[in-house]
Amino acid sequence: MIDCGADWLRALKAVAPTAIVLTHGHGDHAFGLAKGAPCPVYATAETWTLIDRFPIEDRRLFEPRVKFATGGISFEAFPVQHSLRAPAVGYRIGQGHSRLFYVPDLAAIEEQHEALRGIALYVGDGASIVRSMVRVRGHVLIGHAPVVAQLGWCEAEGVARAIFTHCGSGIVKGDTRRIEARIRQLGREHGVDASVGYDGLTLPLAARAR
Repeated sequence: MIDCGADWLRALKAVAPTAIVLTHGHGDHAFGLAKGAPCPVYATAETWTLIDRFPIEDRRLFEPRVKFATGGISFEAFPVQHSLRAPAVGYRIGQGHSRLFYVPDLAAIEEQHEALRGIALYVGDGASIVRSMVRVRGHVLIGHAPVVAQLGWCEAEGVARAIFTHCGSGIVKGDTRRIEARIRQLGREHGVDASVGYDGLTLPLAARAR
């Protein structure tokens, strides 16, 4: 399970994950662990500092750009710009020859080429479709890059497919068919098969030749 926000607090036992991997320490990504976890939890040092009070018994610390594996799946964390208070990462995830990149909240990927090189699928931030929610604090970007910007990254790095999740109100409360059509059209303009994620979505991934 990747991330465990506050809305999962009472449902975590039903999910019964074998491992939980966190992207950052914001409440909608980590506060579902406020009463502990039934499995190992993987997080960066910055995230552990933010949730140190949670009664999690099996704490696994990792460093960005150092691969680790759980359940036969490999993870490599890439720092992303999103929040000064809760530094975030995205994950390059692999099993066998398949690779995807997962990042639910971000303004920018610090090592974009290395993060997206050769991946079959980009799963990204659906906070906004075209309106930028990015702000500048010093030399750091914070907030959320719009879907259209992320499709530009995929185009630049040769990523053929993208799915957007952790969606903002513009997507969640909008007309589903119209929103889906808009994102598919933006994807076509960037040479990317783009869509919106939904509960229960299952994706078989084939290895990408490169």
